Amino acid sequence: MSKLIRLNVSPETAADETLIRKLSGSVSGIPPSGISLLRIIRKSIDARKRDIVVNLEIEVFSGSDIPAPAIMPFNQQNVTDKPEVIIAGAGPAGLFAALRLIELGRRPVIIERGKDVSARKKDIARISREQIINPDSNYCFGEGGAGTFSDGKLYTRSKKRGDNRRVLELLCLHGANENILYEAHPHLGTDKLPGIISNVRKSITGSGGLFLLEKRISEFILDGNKIKGVVVSGNEKHFSPFLILATGHSARDIYGICKANGIGLEQKSFAMGVRVEHPQELIDRAQYHGNARGKYLPAASYSLVKQIDGRGVYSFCMCPGGFIVPSATCQEEIVVNGMSPSGRNAPYANSGIVVEIRPEDLIKYSKSGVLAGLEFQKELEIEAWKNGGCTQKAPAQRISDYIGRKNSGSLPKVSYFPGVTSSPLHEWLPQAIGNRLRDGFRLFDSMVKGFITGEAVILGVESRTSSPVRIPRDPETFEHIGIAGLYPCGEGSGYAGGIVSSAVDGMKAAEAIVKKMEEN
Repeated sequence: MSKLIRLNVSPETAADETLIRKLSGSVSGIPPSGISLLRIIRKSIDARKRDIVVNLEIEVFSGSDIPAPAIMPFNQQNVTDKPEVIIAGAGPAGLFAALRLIELGRRPVIIERGKDVSARKKDIARISREQIINPDSNYCFGEGGAGTFSDGKLYTRSKKRGDNRRVLELLCLHGANENILYEAHPHLGTDKLPGIISNVRKSITGSGGLFLLEKRISEFILDGNKIKGVVVSGNEKHFSPFLILATGHSARDIYGICKANGIGLEQKSFAMGVRVEHPQELIDRAQYHGNARGKYLPAASYSLVKQIDGRGVYSFCMCPGGFIVPSATCQEEIVVNGMSPSGRNAPYANSGIVVEIRPEDLIKYSKSGVLAGLEFQKELEIEAWKNGGCTQKAPAQRISDYIGRKNSGSLPKVSYFPGVTSSPLHEWLPQAIGNRLRDGFRLFDSMVKGFITGEAVILGVESRTSSPVRIPRDPETFEHIGIAGLYPCGEGSGYAGGIVSSAVDGMKAAEAIVKKMEEN
């Protein structure tokens, strides 16, 4: 038998397994000696008051009953000779689409422009050490996608909770810690993700799936309004009537190929801004009521959002105990992003602070039509590169100086490894972004005490929060509206954002394809 109980305890108590077992016995009415298993269902921290509380939801098992496994196994099978589905992109959408296809008895053929995780590490190191960017192997492109080397946050606003759970289970089966199943804000860490991604590839190839790395798609093979296959590097052709397009929001060339082939695209809202870095200790004291964190609490984070002059201004991808990393995909641009290792033990806290951009804000770029947002992104990234000294050093400014509209004569130490250059971001950021950021910072200072300080630095630019383009699809079948056999999914489709929602999107696309195969 089992009972579901709830405990509200101090962080110190929550870390003591013996004490939790004793309390669980007291609340459930089952003596600790009679408890056969404790399974945490949910864990969250409530820091709204000075006395911080850890909320636990626990399933208490007793007797000889064997509980169902917390994780359903991966249904691995040999799909070598099964019908093939091409998957463009080896990010979370593509990888989880492949895993689901295998479970459903179909063979995934993954085509990825970048390198495997191990080789990709070397290219990423060159960005910081030599400021050289490989346009096909960097923080955005390569095995595992953009998430592999930029954090691994697993929380999502998606309401598809059952699907979210399966994503977390599959990650655990491939090496993730099982605490991601119950933490309110689960996180893998950039130090853990490469190994997990490698294990996922082994499951795919071990089942007979095909993994083609360093193959960039250059053309879609169409028969009227039907997908027939793709052409990749070296004029190599791969054929299938089903293509899952999971290339991510930074694969701008794919949107160009779509447009050139008459594949319908739509503009959508996105966001751009800067990345802000504070000392982690400052954020800890602000969020933990003036107290130091101590060993029983995690590095504190924040989530901020305001409406300013008709547009949202909000924090994005907040990384406690993390680093800022260079996420450009070509040499003459600066793009910054954030990541945290699994321990979140770095002395810095960083977050994107971004401003909503809507299609009607892009009249200046109307000649680019549906790709106007991409042009705006590109223009600002190039401007950041110029203001950083035409290197991968990021233009930076103390946040207090930005508010005061004055240059920073010096900059504090930051986590961004290529380095920073003092730059008057208040002068060159577009007013529609810059003015809202300034007002946003003032409001956020009332929410997080000390947010505006000379110790905090803003770096430009945070521009790849989401795709400015949507590839329209039928909400039920996931198939492109206009091109049969094309299944856009993940962040690049404009229908997902982040690891979990992209993975869910990929699995749903795989299920939709198999359903169509069976109907035919």
